[in-house]
Amino acid sequence: MSPQVDAPAPTDAAGAVEYLQEISPELRGCAILTSEGELLAASGEADAWGDAGRDLVAAADATSGDPVAYAHVATGDGEAFCVREGDHIAVAVGERFTLASLMVFDMRNALRRLGEARSGP
Repeated sequence: MSPQVDAPAPTDAAGAVEYLQEISPELRGCAILTSEGELLAASGEADAWGDAGRDLVAAADATSGDPVAYAHVATGDGEAFCVREGDHIAVAVGERFTLASLMVFDMRNALRRLGEARSGP
């Protein structure tokens, strides 16, 4: 059984990155982008995350010709995710055999909380 995590709700993009790192032990790294692809925060090198995140989102969107709600790509070395919620997109890389449904749930939850914090009470 995994230990319970008491992570605070994110109030900005950097907080959303920290939140995801805290609640997702399989997470290698992540970033938050605007729906237009502007990088807001990342767990590592900003330029690398921005470029890779935009590429992943563009490839996922190209599969249907419309913006996708989420995408999941598994490789032999790890798994990549993108989730679009409101005005934000989260991209993340996790360990191989990460529970995809939980990762997508956590990412979507972080983006919803970020959206609520940005829109105010």
